[in-house]
Amino acid sequence: MKKEQLGELILAASDTMYHIAKSLLYEDADCADAIQEAIVKAFSKYHTLKNDAYAKTWLIRILINECYRILRRKSRTVPMEMPLQDQPSTPATDYSELYEALSALPDDMRLTVALYYLEGYSVRETAALLKVSESAIKNRLSRARAKLRRTLDERED
Repeated sequence: MKKEQLGELILAASDTMYHIAKSLLYEDADCADAIQEAIVKAFSKYHTLKNDAYAKTWLIRILINECYRILRRKSRTVPMEMPLQDQPSTPATDYSELYEALSALPDDMRLTVALYYLEGYSVRETAALLKVSESAIKNRLSRARAKLRRTLDERED
């Protein structure tokens, strides 16, 4: 793959990259950082891609790793702006009920739902991206649907 082709792929996958980053990270600034770092790493390592057919999967995997790196880094730091007792326990509440229910899911379920439903990856492709079995993906999707259903039903009552 040439650098020009990688650039075209990145432009074509920009929405997908944002959705995946947003499914793991709450803040837009963190999403932008993860995407930017993934792009830099992709350009610096594009020669390691063996099969051009898997370029998008390779790019998404780099992004997922960057998101997890940011989450690890953030878990080790405490913001100085607000005292510990005043920190919000949930992200901003200006999103829809479905988004709030999705953000309450564990990381592995949330990412699986985003890849499968929002980005349209198949079970097989999702399993390859997350490096788990296809049955694990099916189980995660089933548990996520059940949890979302319960959460949304509780909010209606």
